[in-house]
Amino acid sequence: MKLSEIKEILPTLNNVQFQLENGTFVPEHFHVTEVGQINKKFIDCGGVIRDEKNVNFQLWNADDYEHRLKPGKLLNIIRLSEEKLGIEDAEIEVEYQTNTIGKYDLEFDGTNFILKSKTTACLAQDACGIPSEKQKRNLSELTGAQTTSCTPGGGCC
Repeated sequence: MKLSEIKEILPTLNNVQFQLENGTFVPEHFHVTEVGQINKKFIDCGGVIRDEKNVNFQLWNADDYEHRLKPGKLLNIIRLSEEKLGIEDAEIEVEYQTNTIGKYDLEFDGTNFILKSKTTACLAQDACGIPSEKQKRNLSELTGAQTTSCTPGGGCC
């Protein structure tokens, strides 16, 4: 989800709720402790230089159980970040700590913001020697497709 999308959604909501893919909700007394832009410049294993920009939201739980972040307040935090930091309209990455700090993509299901697990991947598979995945076939397909077969004493084995 891009920053422009969350800015369109927030005015339509009564509450801001974040939910992990497994159905667990981020406690409703969470704080958004950071909104920023992360610029990452790197080289992949194929030698290609890459630039990546994400808008970062950091969620944090405190012992402040009376705290509730309302949609208008989050929208104001986003607007202030755009004004003061020059944040661009980029994909949102959410940091949230469970056992360790996790990074998540963000989606919206019509009611809740869903924290989608991110995975790593090789960006240059064609250049770094990782073989492409072999096509899986049923054994029955292979034996039916053969025009010749090997028989005991036939000399083919």
